Amino acid sequence: MSKILAFAGSNSSQSINHELVSYVVNQLIDEEVKLIRLTDYHLPIYQIDHEQEKGFPEDLEKLYDEIKAANALIISVNEHNGMVSSFFKNVLDWLSRLDRNFLASKKVLLMSTSTGDNAASASRAYVEIAVERYQGQLVSSFGFPSFPDNFDQEKNQITNEALELGVKDTLSQFQQEITLK
Repeated sequence: MSKILAFAGSNSSQSINHELVSYVVNQLIDEEVKLIRLTDYHLPIYQIDHEQEKGFPEDLEKLYDEIKAANALIISVNEHNGMVSSFFKNVLDWLSRLDRNFLASKKVLLMSTSTGDNAASASRAYVEIAVERYQGQLVSSFGFPSFPDNFDQEKNQITNEALELGVKDTLSQFQQEITLK
């Protein structure tokens, strides 16, 4: 059994990316999964002066420990104005200052969703590069388009059959990959 840490890169209390991550982790069988909200880890906007004067925030080290304890990560990223959100970029900045290779040996399932057809693809592309930069192994990456049109939030289910099959297939491949040594 693998230990999986899952989260969305959004700081919205009504994040559709968090809903997508929640849905996905509930589909996993025989895995130990911890779903977190990054907003529970208070990180000021990164600046070198803060790091030099005050060191690393306590919550940063807690988040880092969560990542290190996991074998794999499931991340869903949002997009602001065609780019990764400043909130998630800040999290990456802090983590990479603490340990440039903070994703070393971590297998990552990356996804994104948005209210539009592009499914936050620019943000996902940025994070694909970041995963490799920080020594993670990108196992799979997919976009879930038009979240409100393809996901019933009241029933917590995907309403588009092709998307549902794609998510199930991706999760099956991810689970196979993370069990390989």
